[in-house]
Amino acid sequence: MSTKITFGNFKGGTGKTTNSALISYHLARKGYKTLLIDLDPQANATSLLLKTAQNEKKETISFPKTLMTAISEENLSQIITPIVKNLSLLPGFADFTSYPLFIEKKFPDSQKDRIFFLKKLITTIEKQYDFIIFDVPPTLSIYTDSSMVASDYIVIVLQTQERSLVGAEAFIQYTQELYDTYSSEVNFDIVGILPVLLKNTSPVDQTILEQSKEKFGSENLFKNVVRNMERVKRYDLIGITNPDESHKRDMHDLRLHELYSKITDELLTRMNK
Repeated sequence: MSTKITFGNFKGGTGKTTNSALISYHLARKGYKTLLIDLDPQANATSLLLKTAQNEKKETISFPKTLMTAISEENLSQIITPIVKNLSLLPGFADFTSYPLFIEKKFPDSQKDRIFFLKKLITTIEKQYDFIIFDVPPTLSIYTDSSMVASDYIVIVLQTQERSLVGAEAFIQYTQELYDTYSSEVNFDIVGILPVLLKNTSPVDQTILEQSKEKFGSENLFKNVVRNMERVKRYDLIGITNPDESHKRDMHDLRLHELYSKITDELLTRMNK
């Protein structure tokens, strides 16, 4: 059985997609078979990983069907896309915006069936993977509900700004409410809060970090903090670069991959505890 993790926050632009993709990438580099499921209709994680695959394979990737079609046919395996060694993607598409209407029509009389439908589909593919990572939109929605009830762990991505802190608090509160509602059928836990610095040396960032420790407990924050790195912004344009390829190796790549290797190790340690 795979370990399933949702990365979330009710504030957009916190680095949730970037971190879920880079941690997925490093789980794969550590030898774990990993699947990233893009449940955000904006499909930013899909865009990032497709560019990563094109860097590796030097070819354009096409899809026989969209995620919405695969869901309606109840066959997710037909669009699983290999990205790099040990890492695959269940890609998102713009038509996934129709999922709430689709699921409401399918189960007009049962909110529970609507929320648990995706979990049922995932059980048909999860044996192939050690980890399944969900990237979800920063909204209170059927997308987020579906991923959380299917998950074993939640990672809260907290950018060091006031609105992100409020969004993290709201996400944690909602997580508890969802757990209480379906306590007999779910078994997820918040494994930690991953801080993402808006500015590396800003007093405001340090203040938000201290407030986060007071609100959530310092032991619940990842020790490894995501620093603001220009290279991450470049990845959005060209995809994640392979640090093992000599012609692409540079100081910025190495530092970034070293950091995410440590963050991934800490995530594994926290789940083991």
